Amino acid sequence: MPESAWKLLFYTLSWSYGIYLLFFTDYTFFYDPPSVFYDWKKGMDVPTDIAIAYLLQCSFYGHSIYATAYMDTWRKDSVVMLLHHVVTLTLIAFSYAFRYHNVGILVLFLHDVNDVQLEFTKLNVYFKHRGGVYHRLNDVISNIGCLTFSVSWFWFRLYWFPLKVLYATCHSSLQSVPNIPFYFFFNALLFILTLMNIYWFLYIILFVAKVLMGQMQEVNDVREYDVEDSKKTTVVKKKEGELQLPNALKEGCVGRRGNVHSTQGLGEGVLPDS
Repeated sequence: MPESAWKLLFYTLSWSYGIYLLFFTDYTFFYDPPSVFYDWKKGMDVPTDIAIAYLLQCSFYGHSIYATAYMDTWRKDSVVMLLHHVVTLTLIAFSYAFRYHNVGILVLFLHDVNDVQLEFTKLNVYFKHRGGVYHRLNDVISNIGCLTFSVSWFWFRLYWFPLKVLYATCHSSLQSVPNIPFYFFFNALLFILTLMNIYWFLYIILFVAKVLMGQMQEVNDVREYDVEDSKKTTVVKKKEGELQLPNALKEGCVGRRGNVHSTQGLGEGVLPDS
């Protein structure tokens, strides 16, 4: 619960700031994606409001690499989540350094919305069984959250992201800035991010399939291990003077953090986040 509460706070603030930049300023990046490369030149100044967003996001994802490995609950997709954080941090740092900050704001906006929904839904999953009492309101909210999260994941990350971001970086960038530097490097990272979004969307499909087939009665995170398994795979401990990594990390298991999760009073379910 504290893990989800912290992430909900951060993603709510970061996404709200993204809304401010894209819809309450003079930036036209959302409605006119090719504009992210208008007037681009090497060494151009980064506007202060965008620099603030970059500072917050870079700090968060830098910390998240350590937190995913040693602080957060270890899940079946934690290795993929680590890769996601590394790719994201690389994109943030290099897009700032090479002045692709305009498209970076658009990328962050299209991803943060799903994390807000995910963490809010997970909190309601945890809260619906507390004090030995079942709370129906939290159950209803978590069910609605699953539905809206699933739809928004597809809409923002698998529809708008390619339509707006990949179109701008792959096509429009060459029209605005022929021979734009690091073209293949940045687009390769964005395509890797797209593949991870598709990977996590498979968890959502699995969740929906379980519901339709009657295999799941309550919302839960299918990425998580069973309670007994998690005791064996989630910890980082000292043994014979050596630092022990989670078993899943040492074995190279893959998976991701972004689904709805619970270990008490829940069934088997799903939800991915970013």
